[in-house]
Amino acid sequence: MVNKINVGTLISGGGTNLQAIIDACLDNKIDANILFTGSDNPGVKGLERAEKAGIETFVVDYSKIIGSLKEEGIKDSDLPYDFNFNEILSKQQLVETGSSKEQVEFFLKSRAIAEKKLLDIILGYDMDLLVLAGFMRVLTPYFIDRINKEPGTYKIMNIHPALLPSFPGTDGYGDTLRYGCRIGGCTVHFIDYGEDTGPIIGQKAFEIDDTDTLDDIKKKGLEKEWQLYPECIQKFADSL
Repeated sequence: MVNKINVGTLISGGGTNLQAIIDACLDNKIDANILFTGSDNPGVKGLERAEKAGIETFVVDYSKIIGSLKEEGIKDSDLPYDFNFNEILSKQQLVETGSSKEQVEFFLKSRAIAEKKLLDIILGYDMDLLVLAGFMRVLTPYFIDRINKEPGTYKIMNIHPALLPSFPGTDGYGDTLRYGCRIGGCTVHFIDYGEDTGPIIGQKAFEIDDTDTLDDIKKKGLEKEWQLYPECIQKFADSL
């Protein structure tokens, strides 16, 4: 009997990559069990996909949390007991250099408050791998260090809509088109402290035709994403 890894998933929207992973598990293309699907947005389609597959779901409403903190301010008692601002700040690589001290402080503290709510749920599971299947929130070192507990090991996997290291950031397919590339693609990589800088696990490419629009590129890219993500999860399972 094949030993299966335990996978947790986080989403923000429709969950098409999540569905591809669910289907691959059902078809025994991945030696994995999906333990949970969490979201930062309530009521999204991806949660319905998970529930239909019998997967436990939960929501940590980032917008509500951050909005409340903006209105009321952040008190020391709001912060996780193990939050060390200077330590997190020294590791953080995603804050824009032009941000003010107050903006950086609010960003790191507010995200840690939301991340602690995620961790309170996630760490209750016996999880081998956390898969970001369209989770659109930046993860700070506070969260990352509590999943990647051993130095040099990675347990958070992400998919990016470009052939990294080219075009990191939120609009990989758009950046690929605007640069005039004839080849586009997607990348699955591990999460580290940088912006899409973690070790690359796998990539798939596609040709871009002269007549392709951004929608065409996104369609081609998504088809490759749905193939690539399950393959990379299985690659991780094989490595254990």
